[in-house]
Amino acid sequence: MSSYEEKIAHELAEWQVTMQRTPSISNAAIRKLQTKINSLWPERLHRIMTKVIKELTRAVLFGADFTTKPNTDVRSLMDIEEQVKDKINKYTSTATAEGAITGFGGFVSGLADFPLWLSIKMKMLFDIAASYGIDTKDYKERLFILYVFQLAFSSQKRRNEIYLILSNWEVQKNKLPKDINAFDWRSFQQEYRDHLDLAKLLQLIPGVGAVVGAYINHKLTNRLGKTAMNAYRLRRLNVQDFDLEKLKKGQPKLPE
Repeated sequence: MSSYEEKIAHELAEWQVTMQRTPSISNAAIRKLQTKINSLWPERLHRIMTKVIKELTRAVLFGADFTTKPNTDVRSLMDIEEQVKDKINKYTSTATAEGAITGFGGFVSGLADFPLWLSIKMKMLFDIAASYGIDTKDYKERLFILYVFQLAFSSQKRRNEIYLILSNWEVQKNKLPKDINAFDWRSFQQEYRDHLDLAKLLQLIPGVGAVVGAYINHKLTNRLGKTAMNAYRLRRLNVQDFDLEKLKKGQPKLPE
């Protein structure tokens, strides 16, 4: 293992700790409040929201413009991740500008932010996958992208569940539904919406909307990019587990 891979293994182990963290009391309280709010929504509205997010995500996920040819050049992990970091910075800057522009116009233009920002985030995930040599024409790799998306924008409880799927992907992918309609779109849209509700409501306010939109889009797009990096690192390094006790002491157990 190269010195760079040892460094990445340490970062990956720290990320694993975060992904498997027990939900805090504040997490539980927020989740309880969100569940209460969701229970007040009519079932018909839940179905409409699920359908809208499902169709938007499917259109982006399976759009011809999003398929990116995988990079098959033999390169070191360091070279790959230099390219990936450049892409994250590029897409984060684009999302920041988009959030500021749509937030500036208040409610009407703010509504346009959702599909535009979703497209930016998904295109970034496809490009990151290609950098790691992943062929996104493969249906299961597109589902992997959906799970990465969920991992970045979910409650800690749901994040723990998704991490278990991604950390054992070679086994779990064979258990996945063959039909995209069988994907749990209800949980997908609800977790995503709950994660963004308050921030995006502030973006609809004229004046402050531009500042909020730029900040939120920058922060969360960057988070998504870093989440994707770690998810693909997990597969590339084939790291199943780390000695978390040693990690806490600053001495992670690295693979041989």
